[in-house]
Amino acid sequence: MVTGRSWSAERPSGRVTDADPIDAGTPSSGRDATIVPVRSELRTVRTGGTAVVVDLTGECEEFVGSEGDGLLHVFVPHATAGLAVIETGSGSDDDLLAQLDELLPRDDRWRHRHGSPGHGRDHVLPAFLPPHLSVPVLEGRLQLGTWQRICLVDPNLDNPRRQVRLSFLRG
Repeated sequence: MVTGRSWSAERPSGRVTDADPIDAGTPSSGRDATIVPVRSELRTVRTGGTAVVVDLTGECEEFVGSEGDGLLHVFVPHATAGLAVIETGSGSDDDLLAQLDELLPRDDRWRHRHGSPGHGRDHVLPAFLPPHLSVPVLEGRLQLGTWQRICLVDPNLDNPRRQVRLSFLRG
């Protein structure tokens, strides 16, 4: 039970926008709440009808480029896709897809049986590659290692488009 000032966990629109700050205070803490602004955008990524690793790093860099210090949070609102920080262009992305095929074969063993054959394995993917990740940002620059890239991993053959939410938490 929350005591003290009243508050709502949901925004009227159900989504965070550029002008919609998040209340980071805890009503029961007895402290004054601090307003932490969040900027958030929903982007669409075309993935086609094959298993793919899509490098999102450029879009993420563009999104945080005008910001200062904080955190970039990336979220994929899908039950059959995930995110990974991985090297690309050297074969690692193809190796990842090959290993997913070995670990999670596209066959009839899956109880989840709608869509294309073996689609049930796509619903298990987020247990291995979560649909979210966060990256520190300093002076508007992602703090990734030299070879690290932010990637969408989509093995689902049934959905040619994915949405990716980019959110920046100033701090």
